[in-house]
Amino acid sequence: MAELTDPTVAAPVDPANWTCPAPLRDQPVVVMGHGGGGALSAELMEQVFAPAYGNATLAALADSAVLELGGARLAFSTDSYVVRPLFFPGGSLGDLAVNGTVNDLAMSGARPAYLSAAFVLEEGVELTVVDRIACAMGAAAEAAGVTIATGDTKVVECGHGDGVYVTTAGVGLVPDGVDIRPQRARPGDAVVVSGPIGLHGVAIMSVREGLEFGVEVSSDTAPLAGLVAAMLTVTQDIHVLRDPTRGGLAASLNEIARASGTGVRLRERAVPVPDAVANACGFLGLDPLYVANEGRLVAFVPPSAADEVVAAMRAHPQGSGATVIGECVADHPGMVVVSTGLGGTRVVDLPLGEQLPRIC
Repeated sequence: MAELTDPTVAAPVDPANWTCPAPLRDQPVVVMGHGGGGALSAELMEQVFAPAYGNATLAALADSAVLELGGARLAFSTDSYVVRPLFFPGGSLGDLAVNGTVNDLAMSGARPAYLSAAFVLEEGVELTVVDRIACAMGAAAEAAGVTIATGDTKVVECGHGDGVYVTTAGVGLVPDGVDIRPQRARPGDAVVVSGPIGLHGVAIMSVREGLEFGVEVSSDTAPLAGLVAAMLTVTQDIHVLRDPTRGGLAASLNEIARASGTGVRLRERAVPVPDAVANACGFLGLDPLYVANEGRLVAFVPPSAADEVVAAMRAHPQGSGATVIGECVADHPGMVVVSTGLGGTRVVDLPLGEQLPRIC
């Protein structure tokens, strides 16, 4: 490959350092796109971690693992949070660290119970910052009905971190009769989203880049276990749940389509995109379907129960904007397509990397 140069500077431009366009797939080192929740993340899992660990539980690649232990069915999940900036409209690193793991457990239908919290602190970070994050975590845990039961703290030298990183792991109980996983999507299922999409990614972007879009956009970060419980009171036969975080709704739907061997067809005009998100994406050349969320879920529900499930979601604060946005189909297995407002159809592929890195 010929060396690329920037005509305004003498130093060569190294594509390995690019965030957008997405990094090249044949890089021999880790690049930012490997953490974006798209194709590069999937390749890292499939080519490095899955072969190294080699077990059927991990191979399911769900938001949380469902395990049989002592006669109980437990959901177990872990996640690391490296968001930049640490505080943003509508939330903080602390809120994300609790809500993100709570939501991963809830996507298996579990009732989250206990979390662990591990901090990596950079030498020199102000203790008031750490205190704000810890207090935010405590408040978020109380709101979600979970207990932070154990944890750990490490400190790295100045310049070897980015202030504060947090890793949380969690466990919860899966009710009898509940079997929610991406492989259970079936043709005919209604595809339901719990509310407007793209708010978290745009909120982070607006603060990080100093952009204004006419109104302040706040993150949608929130715990979803209560919403899932309300849905399960209607029917335990919910096929799939996912919280569309990194890679947005597009990444989650592609993962579900590929895991189940089905297709997904969306109706563009049915997807709830707030005006502020649409304006920001139009200004920056982004697609709202790929923008991250932290308080939304997408559900695949049997058509016979779809109306009742949507009604139950709308009666819950975290699902007041619930709507059917499409259906699962037998056509084009493993692919997601959108019927546009102009009567055409476009393919919504799995993103390569991430439009905006470090959003959670």
